[in-house]
Amino acid sequence: MRPSQPFRLGTVGGVAASLLALSVGQTAAAPPAALITSTSASPSAVTVAQGQAARAVARSLGDGTWRARLQHAALASDEVAVTALARHDGRSRLTTMLAAADRRIAAAKGLDAADVGPLLRLRLGDKTMRGALRAGTTPWVVPATAADDATTAVAYDSRGRAHTIDARDTPSHPVYVIDIDSSKALDAGLGVLNDQFHRYGLASAAPAAQQPPGAEALSGAGGFWSTRISAVKLSDDKEPWVKGDAEIYTLVTGFGQDGKVRVDPVDMPYLDNEKTVYRPNQILVNWSYYKYNLADAVMMEEDGSTNYRDLAKAIATVLLTVTDQGTYIPLVNALLEAIPDNWWTDDPDYVDSWYTLAQSDKGTRYGARGNGWMTVEPYFVKQF
Repeated sequence: MRPSQPFRLGTVGGVAASLLALSVGQTAAAPPAALITSTSASPSAVTVAQGQAARAVARSLGDGTWRARLQHAALASDEVAVTALARHDGRSRLTTMLAAADRRIAAAKGLDAADVGPLLRLRLGDKTMRGALRAGTTPWVVPATAADDATTAVAYDSRGRAHTIDARDTPSHPVYVIDIDSSKALDAGLGVLNDQFHRYGLASAAPAAQQPPGAEALSGAGGFWSTRISAVKLSDDKEPWVKGDAEIYTLVTGFGQDGKVRVDPVDMPYLDNEKTVYRPNQILVNWSYYKYNLADAVMMEEDGSTNYRDLAKAIATVLLTVTDQGTYIPLVNALLEAIPDNWWTDDPDYVDSWYTLAQSDKGTRYGARGNGWMTVEPYFVKQF
């Protein structure tokens, strides 16, 4: 979903000008020449690969033996590693097609296919479909590629025919959904983001020594102060039923100990469903890495087509223009501006943002977009 206008400033130059207005003496340095020509892999590459995989699986259901094998797997597990299952079952043609789609998806997301392994997964669209599946109804197959604001999706039957189904309400006809293992992809993608942020100098500062609270400071014990999330809730996770659970992560950004902007990706794998309160006791900010006692947080949702290498490059292109002149300025707008306009059509989704989180914050903080809230508290992590 594209964020509302107050969070988008139009151009990189507009961001720089807005940042300058926020802080007297703030200056912007030119980004490295290598970053100016940043390009994004076509967001349709994953969509095309998933669509081809869905059609291939749908046609394969014409074989009764294989259909029964896949039905058993789909009823026994929430997610089926369909490429591996096809290979194990000796479906050489289907395996070849699915393996090729897996490689294209990994490449489009900026991931190493050999490292991340197969990403395609098959799941039953909804638990209410189990009865019809057991009764022998041949399911349709739908790729989980509909845009978040889509009202319809396309499913394929075993004869290759397309059927339009509702993307908001689960259909009565059972469907298999061909999706990406988003948790696996996000885990690998955040690793790529961290590596790329180090490469571009957005994570270069060494942590500063911090003292524990109260009498413990006299003991010489080490550790660091953090902001810990004790509870969090989202009103809308930006996911229609066909896409399954959300995969949420947060980009924490501020000025590092060296005065340069740094970005720290934080995985939030428990945030599966909207309108649900989660109590993770998760550390969001490690303050030993930050020069000021303020930082910003932008929450995003992994939506399948994100190319993590291009995302890191796009963020670096803008944030490396911002230099520290001794006063803190919010960086949310700059980070959102860094994401190319065409990526806002579906992926990655902007969920919400928190401006100027303070190290001393304790209590509930509502996101600027009004889509979520977090209850936070200072927490000292002891070093043993």
